[in-house]
Amino acid sequence: MSSDRSLRLLNIGYGNLLMASCVVAIVSPQSAPMRRLREEAAGRGKLLDATQGRRTRSILVTDTDLVVLSAVSSETLAARLTEGAEA
Repeated sequence: MSSDRSLRLLNIGYGNLLMASCVVAIVSPQSAPMRRLREEAAGRGKLLDATQGRRTRSILVTDTDLVVLSAVSSETLAARLTEGAEA
């Protein structure tokens, strides 16, 4: 059953999915350190914008050092991630 868990996908909004097992952190984008994280990731080519042109409401950090922007709030993403872990 652990192989099913590793293949679980997290809906990060607007039809975009991310492997749930890769998510290390979900953070709010408003603070200055998170803005720097976003800029540094863009400079390294490790930024993935999944907002579909909408306002960034959360930033996801993956275990492969990829930074993903999402238009879904961090609270909603955390609930989706927790919800799938209980099943």
